[in-house]
Amino acid sequence: MSEVFSEKVLKLIKKIPEGKVATYGQIAALAGKPQGSRGVAWLLHSCSESHKLPWQRVLNSKGKISFPPGTKSYRQQKKLLISEGVQFGEGDVIDMSVFQWKKKVAPVKRASQKPRMFS
Repeated sequence: MSEVFSEKVLKLIKKIPEGKVATYGQIAALAGKPQGSRGVAWLLHSCSESHKLPWQRVLNSKGKISFPPGTKSYRQQKKLLISEGVQFGEGDVIDMSVFQWKKKVAPVKRASQKPRMFS
């Protein structure tokens, strides 16, 4: 995993506003690596405390907490999200149309080059 990707992921996670959530895949795509969701999970696991990340705001693609239901980590994440105003529906699924962070992927800037016909 590149250092640039890691730095982007950490910055993005810190920007998720209270009361909003993002998916691992969303963060990976915003960091420029759409297939990097496992890397996002690894960074959350290894850096949450040292970087003071709002880890609770990152969910799986189904809008659910990834920890096994009933575990201490699951209960802690759910409690933190509820305290931020995030609501859980049936099956502990979060309505992503309401609570997902709407950060857009920045378009890739391309250098404009004029054709060189006779240079």
